[in-house]
Amino acid sequence: MEHLVEHMKISYHSGHEPTCGVCKKHCRSFESLREHLIGPLPKQECKNIFSVRGCRFCLMILESPSARRIHQERCQFSSVNAGLTTRMAALGIRDKAMIDYTSSRSPKVVALSCKMVGGGSDGSLDLCARVCITDESDNVVFHTYVKPSMAVTNYRYEKTGIRPENLRDAKPFKHAQRKIQEFLCNGEPMWKIRPRGGKGRILVGHGLDHDLDRLQLEYPSSMIRDTAKYPPLMKTSKLSNSLKYLTQAYLGYDVHVGIQDPYEDCVATMRLYTRMRYQKHKIEAYPLAADAHNRNNQVAWRQNEVERMSPEEMLSISRSDYYCWCLDSLA
Repeated sequence: MEHLVEHMKISYHSGHEPTCGVCKKHCRSFESLREHLIGPLPKQECKNIFSVRGCRFCLMILESPSARRIHQERCQFSSVNAGLTTRMAALGIRDKAMIDYTSSRSPKVVALSCKMVGGGSDGSLDLCARVCITDESDNVVFHTYVKPSMAVTNYRYEKTGIRPENLRDAKPFKHAQRKIQEFLCNGEPMWKIRPRGGKGRILVGHGLDHDLDRLQLEYPSSMIRDTAKYPPLMKTSKLSNSLKYLTQAYLGYDVHVGIQDPYEDCVATMRLYTRMRYQKHKIEAYPLAADAHNRNNQVAWRQNEVERMSPEEMLSISRSDYYCWCLDSLA
């Protein structure tokens, strides 16, 4: 019991963690849950039930094999036709260099992705040359080629599909940067932006630290939803999964086949975000361990008192050490 109490003090288990639908084991990530169900050394009882009634995308346990079949068909997304969208963009058909951020139907959540060309003597310096922003319905809000502020020495055509002629008359970097900043802030000062009750937009992406760095943009971390850094989507080693793997494992289709399209990345990250956001978790007044109310309650973890609790009672006073995206649904 002493070991259990010490474990609960440092594990931050909560109702927001991925949980096995059979034995109710709490896992730190979906990868850990996947290993528990179908890994090299799974729990045999859970594996047997999952093989018959488990969805291989969201890892949910359904009531029957037929319910599983219906659910899994709905759970799997169809792929974006990257080849077609790349050709459309190259022709300028999907270019949308103007953003209407005054519209009453303007989205609260948007996804951003950039594609980089190379600069510097060896072409290894990443320069943003193409940027795309989409909304929750996969509509393009903003898409344009960007003319880097320094010379391009490697267009990386095999991955980016970008040619010199695409950047010849492209939007200047500073112009694109300003447009994106204004759109994200949505008329609100940076210091005032907050997830709930504000005008600023929630920004979704994969590896957003790098994209924002290359765009030379600052944005509050409380408004960023990065699928590369979200604990439930990371590896058991706490390293990031690639977007290619996450899309294949949790959405059921392939990305980054041939030329990579930023629109395709935006759609994939938004779908991952949406899947995480609409998970049904218990609503708590103070869901984070870092909340002042919970910090003040740490005295509740007195050894002699907690040892008299059941594991369920311990779990009820334990809180998560990360912000669960399901909380965005309450905003």
